[in-house]
Amino acid sequence: MPEGRARILSAGVVVVRPENATWQFLLLRAYQYWDFPKGRTEPDETPKQAALREVAEETGINDLTFPWGDDYVETGPYARGKIARYYLGETQQKTVVLGIAPELGTPEHHEWRWVDFATAYAITAPRVRHVLDWAVERLPARPED
Repeated sequence: MPEGRARILSAGVVVVRPENATWQFLLLRAYQYWDFPKGRTEPDETPKQAALREVAEETGINDLTFPWGDDYVETGPYARGKIARYYLGETQQKTVVLGIAPELGTPEHHEWRWVDFATAYAITAPRVRHVLDWAVERLPARPED
């Protein structure tokens, strides 16, 4: 990152849900890009608080738990120096409600999907695949029934 440029930190969550003895990953699509829920941190919040807020705003999911702790992974700089930090969280909620972005008056994302690892890997960019690989290393092979 060029010297003097402020680091822009986005925070989000790799949201997983157990289904049929496998893990499902929540991905959101904005234009042609699939990613996990995330957004900019506000000055008065920690990155994890920002991640929770962004998931709630973008998906309506409010029941996240973090059975794997507070570890996170960060991407390298992209989009004018932005860095994204992701935590790994679990939900039991299947329904997603795309939130309306106040500055747009429409949802920030065009689509959402619960997908398995292979599908997630196939439709995401390398930056997101790195995060996906990190999450899979932490998840048990099969969710507890």
